[in-house]
Amino acid sequence: MLGAVLAQLIVVVTAMVFVSVGLFVGRDRCRRTRSEWRHRLRAAAPITIFLAVILLLNSVARQVVPDFSWIGEWRLGVAWNATSMIYDLEGEFIVWLQSQATPWLTAYFSFIYIYGYVFMLVFPVVAYFALSDTHPLRELLTAYALNYALGLLLYTVVIAYGPRNMLPDLVDALLYDTYPRYQHLTRQVNRNTNVFPSLHTSLAATVSFLAYRTRDSYPLWTVVAAILGVSVAISTMYLGIHWAIDVVAGIVFAYVCVELAGVLVGRWSVSDWVAGRLRD
Repeated sequence: MLGAVLAQLIVVVTAMVFVSVGLFVGRDRCRRTRSEWRHRLRAAAPITIFLAVILLLNSVARQVVPDFSWIGEWRLGVAWNATSMIYDLEGEFIVWLQSQATPWLTAYFSFIYIYGYVFMLVFPVVAYFALSDTHPLRELLTAYALNYALGLLLYTVVIAYGPRNMLPDLVDALLYDTYPRYQHLTRQVNRNTNVFPSLHTSLAATVSFLAYRTRDSYPLWTVVAAILGVSVAISTMYLGIHWAIDVVAGIVFAYVCVELAGVLVGRWSVSDWVAGRLRD
């Protein structure tokens, strides 16, 4: 079942990316990319490798972080169970939000949570690779790496259960109740205790923030990225996966990662350093 769901995800997202390349990137940029791809690939290679390492470490760490967090809370005092505090501050907002549910909204937000989210992460890589200036691409990949690296740290020290786990009698798991096959996919990356901040929200917001920064290159994508970013954030709450506080924290977290990425890419470049060493 997992293989079938993954295949469907790849087909749908690939189709969305191809359509978006035609709408947002255009033939001229694609034509220039064919002659400049080697230079762009070399410029982005260091941060691409670093991001790949971070993703690999995340895939391994996801298996042990929940257990380590509980050990940290009980024995070491370095982890904090924030579930009760979040519920005390927020109350039953998610219950109210789900009371507005309709079949159409459930279908839309389920599609956004699975397909729209992955598309948001993939398409900007393609779009920014199509730019002669590699700064936006390197900034995007750096922001992704910071999201995953710092997010893993936060998930280790903050234990928090989502609404559907905290309030199972009041909050419906709309995604899995309506489309149970998606459980085979989401259980590969999600853990019940890893909801603060919402990484779905932070990565979607990261793309939206960077889309605004590159609005001169891709003005229409800026609007689409904003709509998708808001939709992803709402979907995490509507489907009962995250609290509103998780979403707000995810937006703040995204802003911090984007700002840090801007500082790092603006002041230091591995490819420039290597080129300088070769000249010396």
